[in-house]
Amino acid sequence: MSDQKTLIFAHRGIPARLPENSLAGFQYTIDHSADGIEFDVHLTKDRVPVVMHDERIDRTTNGNGFIKDYQFAELKKFKLADGQTIPSLKELLKLVENKSIRLNLEFKTDLFHYENIEAIVMEMVKKTNLKYQIIYSSFYLNSLKKCYQMDKNGQYCFLTPKYLHNAHHFMKINHLAGLHLKHYQKLANTTERIWTIDDPLEEKKLLKKHVAGIFTNNFQKAAEILNEQ
Repeated sequence: MSDQKTLIFAHRGIPARLPENSLAGFQYTIDHSADGIEFDVHLTKDRVPVVMHDERIDRTTNGNGFIKDYQFAELKKFKLADGQTIPSLKELLKLVENKSIRLNLEFKTDLFHYENIEAIVMEMVKKTNLKYQIIYSSFYLNSLKKCYQMDKNGQYCFLTPKYLHNAHHFMKINHLAGLHLKHYQKLANTTERIWTIDDPLEEKKLLKKHVAGIFTNNFQKAAEILNEQ
């Protein structure tokens, strides 16, 4: 077991206060010193990376339909719950550039694999001055494999709700820097981050295990618990 500090990642910003995956939510995490931001990326019809969790815009905006069926300019006409627009990855990167915050970018490619999304995103990130190396994650292992082919020095982490057998071998053959798991697994010498934890008792248990990271919808509450340890 490591005595590393557990990093608290603001899951989609701070949905406990502001619309998820919104620029205002991300700005809040910066202003209130979150360790990191976790967010999700899709591609529009005209190949623009945008930040939203779902493949459809129905749940979080006043519109409906799939992101992939809209041009970016069309998507910008729809509003989040508080009137904000759907952010592009470019807007988010501009917001966090040179800021002391880590990024965990999840490729939402497990339902649709947007053609060339990995190259488009990585090229955009490469042009941004980030203080910390970005973490790329996905439930779709092939996306991470594509990333590795383009940049063998990147940080790639596999998302899964399942218990992983032979986890160290799995990580080695797939060139993974870490695992993002729904449930804690006792894995020696492994970067293990757990999602999505909002229960204070669960947070306390994980913090005592010194996991590498916790994803939570209220990073401030989790940080208070961490400071109590």
